[in-house]
Amino acid sequence: MPESPSVKTFARQKWLLLAVTCCALAAQAQGPADDPDWKETEVPAPPKFDPRQRVSIEMPPYVSTKFGIDPATLVVTPDGIVRYVMVAVSPSGTVNAFYEGIRCATGEVKSYARANDSGVWTAIKAPEWRRLNDNQPSRHALALAQQGACEGNTSSSSAADILRKLKSK
Repeated sequence: MPESPSVKTFARQKWLLLAVTCCALAAQAQGPADDPDWKETEVPAPPKFDPRQRVSIEMPPYVSTKFGIDPATLVVTPDGIVRYVMVAVSPSGTVNAFYEGIRCATGEVKSYARANDSGVWTAIKAPEWRRLNDNQPSRHALALAQQGACEGNTSSSSAADILRKLKSK
């Protein structure tokens, strides 16, 4: 028995709806993380920092080094990077600092420079983006992302917003 024209039309409409839905989902999956035209803005020189001004980042209890960001160095750039100086103070009082950027859209971090206890910056040669959840010696960047720098896969709206979130913890 041949199908009626209305059954054929209905079947075509279902397939068309399915195809449109698949295309929409594929387009949605290609968010800012997949943008082939994305380019990081120029990275300025590492800023001066003050370890006494640091806003603490909560770390697991087994981490004896205290981490925090200097609020004067925190910025959210137009390309979605959260840049900051992370200050690490060891139990003996030794201060190290890391000038870094978090790209929330891809869940990555990049270290641009390091400073030792004297505060002198040493640039990282050929800095590269690394996954926030990679097995890194320290997970301070992941902690910062989770505690206020990122809202899902987007950066927080402003440095003031990030600081508010960090201080409310």
